[in-house]
Amino acid sequence: MTKTFFMATKPAELADAELIQQGAEARVYQYDFYGRPCIIKERFKKTYRHPLLEERLTQKRTSQEVKSLLRCKKAGITVPAVYFVDNISNSIYLENVEHATTVREFIQNRHHAAPDSCKDDQDLSDIAVKVGAILAKLHAVDIVHGDLTTSNMLLKSPDRGPVVYLIDFGLSQVSHLAEDKGVDLYVLEKAFLSTHPNTEHIFEQVLASYGKNYKKSAEVLKKLEEVRLRGRKRVMVG
Repeated sequence: MTKTFFMATKPAELADAELIQQGAEARVYQYDFYGRPCIIKERFKKTYRHPLLEERLTQKRTSQEVKSLLRCKKAGITVPAVYFVDNISNSIYLENVEHATTVREFIQNRHHAAPDSCKDDQDLSDIAVKVGAILAKLHAVDIVHGDLTTSNMLLKSPDRGPVVYLIDFGLSQVSHLAEDKGVDLYVLEKAFLSTHPNTEHIFEQVLASYGKNYKKSAEVLKKLEEVRLRGRKRVMVG
């Protein structure tokens, strides 16, 4: 007998939206919201959870994601604007950052185009500095992203120069603890180096920019080193 683990049907209110991505926790749609290009993130129901637990958990995560995005906007951090929140379908209507690429795609394209010159690539260095600076601003207002990867960063290049957007705050939380922020950086480091081999020098530039732009960075970077050591010990023990 086949078990169904999530609701496979699209909610009626999203009938006109175009599904562009299906994840374990949410579906992502393209939509036109009163003339504005829009992305809809819908947290669908998981039938393997108790209905009451599922409702509370989904509402909590949706609410926290919206709060994090609004907190970022208030702090001047570049994130997609929130247009609307549907608490019935647990959907967030977000600005569609058009003509953008992920930082992951940008790094991979640069590496494929000139694999031997990445170390001296000024454009990559500039992006690393911008990533470090936006993470510094994020942690300065005590937001821990929870899922930092180069896929969750968009790169848009208007006339005034490339701009980095942070997206997907589904696992975010508010925390003033250096430990949580250190883990946030560790998650990015692991994702960065596994996705982009031989780019340790680029990630070091990210951390250097982070340290330069965040007054409390010393404590966070110290925690990052502690988390690294714990990770190495787990690998050694197996």
